[in-house]
Amino acid sequence: MGFLDVLLGRSKPKRPDLDQLFALPAAALTLQAGTAFVPTGVGAVCFASVEGGAFNRLRQEVRELLDADTVRGGIPVEFDQDSYGYTWLTARQPADDMAALVNDLHAVNTLLAEGGFGPQLLCSLVSFRQEGSGSSLALIYLYKRGTFYPFAPLPGGTEKRDNGLELQVRALLANDLPLEEDLSRWFPVWGAPGL
Repeated sequence: MGFLDVLLGRSKPKRPDLDQLFALPAAALTLQAGTAFVPTGVGAVCFASVEGGAFNRLRQEVRELLDADTVRGGIPVEFDQDSYGYTWLTARQPADDMAALVNDLHAVNTLLAEGGFGPQLLCSLVSFRQEGSGSSLALIYLYKRGTFYPFAPLPGGTEKRDNGLELQVRALLANDLPLEEDLSRWFPVWGAPGL
């Protein structure tokens, strides 16, 4: 950071560190012990839609990479577009294999970033369900901030969230993940895969 940046109060944004995703399996254990939320085996990467031949080739590479698990009994990767025009790539692994799911998400993010589509990456998420209640929760990684935050939609299809649970999860995972301190950046992801 330069002298003028300090004087003018500007700061450099935190660079994304995709290796932070590898902290999710340990965080999942902490989450399960503290709140009875367990992984669903569903994860997703969200990015701004892009058109063109280069992106179509990259999309095919991602599909081939993740669909390789189909041969071994996995579920093929899915591409969907939400009502806001963002593309969601959904990966699935057995619920008890968080490490494999994180590897898939890391590989997708890396392929997109190395393919020149890093600016279009928005977030990655891993979903959880609470045993007995059916409540859902996602841990979301903000690509451009290099931080995580919890998102807990209330059951029933209403676009309301459980802020108390989100704050409880933040306190619980403070030592496991780099958490986003600015609560205004805890964006809702209504209808995201796995929720």
